[in-house]
Amino acid sequence: MLPVECCDWNRTEVVYPRDRTIAELFVQQASRTPEAIAVVAADHRLSYRELDERSNRLARHLQSLGVKPETLVGVAMERSEEIVVSLLGILKAGGAYVPLDPSHPKARLSLVIEDSGLPWILTTLQMREGLPVTEDRLVVLETEAPSIALHSGQAVDCNATAQNLAYVIYTSGSTGKPKGVMVEHRNVVNFFTGMDRAIGHGAGVWLAVTSISFDISVLELLWTLTRGFQVVIHGDEGTHTIADEIARHGVTHLQMTPSLARVLTMDPRSFTSLSALRQLLLGGEALPASLVAKLRRVCHGEICNMYGPTETTIWSTTYHVEEPGSAIPIGRPIANTRVYLLDEGLNPVPVGEIGELCIGGDGVVRGYWNRPELTVAKFLNDPFRPGGRIYRTGDLARYLPDGNIEYLGRSDFQIKIRGFRVEPGEIEAILEQQPGVKQAAVVAREDKAEDKRLVAYLTPTGDQRVAPETLRFALASKLPEYMIPSSFVFLNALPLTENLKLDRNSLLRLPPPNQATSAVLDPLRNDLERIIAGAWQEALGLNSVGLDDNFFDLGAHSLTVAEVQGRLQEALEREIPLVDLFQFSTVRALAVHLGGASAQRSASDRAQRRLAARRL
Repeated sequence: MLPVECCDWNRTEVVYPRDRTIAELFVQQASRTPEAIAVVAADHRLSYRELDERSNRLARHLQSLGVKPETLVGVAMERSEEIVVSLLGILKAGGAYVPLDPSHPKARLSLVIEDSGLPWILTTLQMREGLPVTEDRLVVLETEAPSIALHSGQAVDCNATAQNLAYVIYTSGSTGKPKGVMVEHRNVVNFFTGMDRAIGHGAGVWLAVTSISFDISVLELLWTLTRGFQVVIHGDEGTHTIADEIARHGVTHLQMTPSLARVLTMDPRSFTSLSALRQLLLGGEALPASLVAKLRRVCHGEICNMYGPTETTIWSTTYHVEEPGSAIPIGRPIANTRVYLLDEGLNPVPVGEIGELCIGGDGVVRGYWNRPELTVAKFLNDPFRPGGRIYRTGDLARYLPDGNIEYLGRSDFQIKIRGFRVEPGEIEAILEQQPGVKQAAVVAREDKAEDKRLVAYLTPTGDQRVAPETLRFALASKLPEYMIPSSFVFLNALPLTENLKLDRNSLLRLPPPNQATSAVLDPLRNDLERIIAGAWQEALGLNSVGLDDNFFDLGAHSLTVAEVQGRLQEALEREIPLVDLFQFSTVRALAVHLGGASAQRSASDRAQRRLAARRL
């Protein structure tokens, strides 16, 4: 039996419209506020009425192609108002959407397309070239626009029910193959009710920054539009930063991973912009108390710590952060959600003891697409609620005396990097297919505070060591950027436990890998080069960066690039487009681009002024 306290804490029953679909909830909101602005993307604005009518036309077009309940439809397009029209159009047609991230390599997209059997993929002229699929399966919005416009903008009869699929999102798989999580309308509608109670539903302006391949985008793009928010789509390349968007549009609500929030705190302009927010939601990975302490200096709105796996529909617990302590809880379960902390025999552990976090209730999804054996292994009958189901998260946690839950890490080897779920086995399987690699083990190191990085440890098949660039290229052809290790370290043998199993903890105790790629570190020649190298050294946690070291070979990723952009703009007192840091990816190249001799003199003058000011 569950402890009495846990029974009380799991009393979350709330009435919600369990027979409704996401599309129906949006239509109801559109009828209430037809002329209010629903979506803003760059210079484009759509009212609720316009969004409703455009998605109705697209829905009818999709139905004419055979889309109906349980039909999966891919979505591959840049971040614009069209992405919202497309999601609603698929849902109104009765289908379920499958996100296809255009930034992922073709091999990865091919696995998802093949596994899901997508009959149709919605895309744009800009994105269609990168899709590994024949033209006859593509619905290119610009090409189909005349046909779509012929359809009526009146309400659509989609025939979908609350038990039908709303979306299938693919996550990393431990067997080397991504797996699709099947989420029904009823799961999402319950989640919407949970968010109403957990964070309130007073409409405002929401800045949507998350890719639709990450399930928290459902909160940003769909919950908001069923509650009357104005949703601002933050673009992919974006001439405007997050700080710019907050100021331009009067943003009141923002959701992001702690990793992205940490980057914002590095840029004083972005950091200050957070003061305008009414609510900041942080989730997808552990939330450090030190980060909250920084945010609290300027963010006077609510800060919420959010927790939940895709398999239980986005967020399952929430915690309103007041004064951060040494550890920040993940809070209590949302509406119609139950959290159990169980031992290996699925018995409840006492309050204060560590157990596996298992989640039951109306957020538990149908299971994994075409993976019945994995569904059976991870989704179990609820031992405390006849007829219910629970999902075993693999996360370790404990109940605090006040009923809040403290997250303590993983019981297996799964990793969270910048909010994305990563199964090391998927990376290891590809590495072990490469010539010259005998064994591979991938771990997440945190040699720099609050900055977790993947490191691959390898054993060779012979005397020769495969070049890191070769391994990185092989992985980049099959995996998204966030799954590519920042360093590759060859060992004579991987450490083993007494039971002859891989000892990952011993790998974490090894010294940090030396990431420098230059055979000889040429001396930095002027102030500008030293400023650039210093920014990268601090962001990457390195002692040195050579003139011709490629930042991305040293482990840079999109968030560290944004962090360096903020550092350089402050140090050089000038705007530096983000694209420049991707294009000029060595100290030498970036210094030349940023201005040659005159920029170097300017940097030197500013450095001297700052030194003089400190002496005063």
